[in-house]
Amino acid sequence: MQKKLNRRAFMLPVILAGLARGAHAQNQPETQPATPPPASPAAQVFSAAADQALLAMTRRAEELHIKGVAVVASIEGDRVTAWSSKMVVVGSLTNAPSAKDHGSNLLAIAYSKAAEMAASLKDSGSAGRPPMTGEFGWAGGVIAKGKTGYLIASFSGGPSEDDVRVSRAGLEVLARLL
Repeated sequence: MQKKLNRRAFMLPVILAGLARGAHAQNQPETQPATPPPASPAAQVFSAAADQALLAMTRRAEELHIKGVAVVASIEGDRVTAWSSKMVVVGSLTNAPSAKDHGSNLLAIAYSKAAEMAASLKDSGSAGRPPMTGEFGWAGGVIAKGKTGYLIASFSGGPSEDDVRVSRAGLEVLARLL
């Protein structure tokens, strides 16, 4: 009986302290969810250039009668430590599975091409080495040195030659604007 009493005597202050914290928290004003900071001028410039590049890629893909995903990215400086990117679906995000094919996640392929270019600083499919895990080694993405770093455009959805044509349309816009 003494042990039960001592345990209860010990628990009472803990319970009261918890209730006090809860009451204190209830008296605090509600905080508003954090809002993201406004985009920097450089981010706004990239976003506008990316939109134009993605529009050029969309138009080129439509001219070639192919569907897929277009990705553009900008890397500041001479080393890849971060990038800004945008993408757009041009008619199809995926190719559905069939009896003869597992299907394709075109967004994943386009970003894989972009990742290969970021690692090699060469057009996708021409890294000059075997593809690393996560890379396919497929052509369809192009990279160029811009005014302040590297510019990447990648498309997936058509034959590799057409993917390159679509990507070049986007890279031309990025190179002109960035």
